[in-house]
Amino acid sequence: MMDIAFTDPHAAKKMKAQQALYHVIDPELFVNVVDLGLIYDLDFEKEDTITVTMTLSTPHCPMGEAITTGVRNAIETVFPERKTDINLTFNPPWSFEMLTEEGRAQLGV
Repeated sequence: MMDIAFTDPHAAKKMKAQQALYHVIDPELFVNVVDLGLIYDLDFEKEDTITVTMTLSTPHCPMGEAITTGVRNAIETVFPERKTDINLTFNPPWSFEMLTEEGRAQLGV
């Protein structure tokens, strides 16, 4: 799960992006990507680009393209002046421990 430090110079932008990502729902699990713990980092260091480091629940997730497209669209809706790069990683691999309390409640685990 991604933590945003208040001392981060990009904290306000990261929080705005994270709020947008709550609207991206995994079409198989019906939980948003933030509560699933799929978003690892949001990098605002480049002026014109936001790099989203994220994972999927499995490397061969059949909805992977739909999820990454949803993430890109959500970020670019709130930051239309920037391009979004998706850095898809499986290190560390996703597990149920990455769920937020809200995500656990939604999945009943």
